Amino acid sequence: MSRDNYSYQEPPASSGKSKLEIWDMLSILMLIFTLCIGAYYVFLFFAPQSSLNPFPAGPVSILPTPTITELKFPPTWTVMPSLTATETPTLVPTYTIEPLPTSFSLITPTETATPTATPEAAFSATITYIPSVIIHQEAGCNWQGIGGTVVDANNTDMLRMTIRLAGKYDGKTKTGLTVSSIAPAYGKSGFEFVLGTVPIASKGELYVQLLDQAGVPLSDNIYLDTYNDCTKNLALVRFKKNP
Repeated sequence: MSRDNYSYQEPPASSGKSKLEIWDMLSILMLIFTLCIGAYYVFLFFAPQSSLNPFPAGPVSILPTPTITELKFPPTWTVMPSLTATETPTLVPTYTIEPLPTSFSLITPTETATPTATPEAAFSATITYIPSVIIHQEAGCNWQGIGGTVVDANNTDMLRMTIRLAGKYDGKTKTGLTVSSIAPAYGKSGFEFVLGTVPIASKGELYVQLLDQAGVPLSDNIYLDTYNDCTKNLALVRFKKNP
């Protein structure tokens, strides 16, 4: 055979048909296996107590329903007798003070003891009767009351001082409390009590008094009159601190 005379034949290509058939078989098997697993879980979901379930659920215990018992008091309450002392206390004999000898003199004393003077009140007051139209023009004569101010020894207005009204008015008991500075029409320390809408006359049946914040009197009872006169239907009281 000549060196240059030869024929070359390519080897036949190997067919992949068998490989494709193997992978297809494996895919079909995996699909069938997956479907079986899914069907198994679905079966366990609807039949959890089946013998095929490796972890069957235990029996479900139902809790009893609580019963509410109503508390009822006894029909009547029995009062327990209080403890009383059985022993009678022994009285301790009282001590009798021996009388002291009374001194006397045959000579009549010539000096008489002078009584101690009562301390003067911290505030005094003056009363003036004026027409109410000076303060309440709209009311005309259909008004009656008491107003005023509170000042110190230097005539400086004192605010938040308590004034008390007491007595009788028109046959009825009249009481009231107010504070200085709530009726500025009379001044910075102004106060006011409204008695009625018709002026009537009375004599010393009403009085006002100045008090401190603790309710201790700072003045004597200041008695005043009322008049059925439109020119005197406002009693103007001015409290002033004594020097």
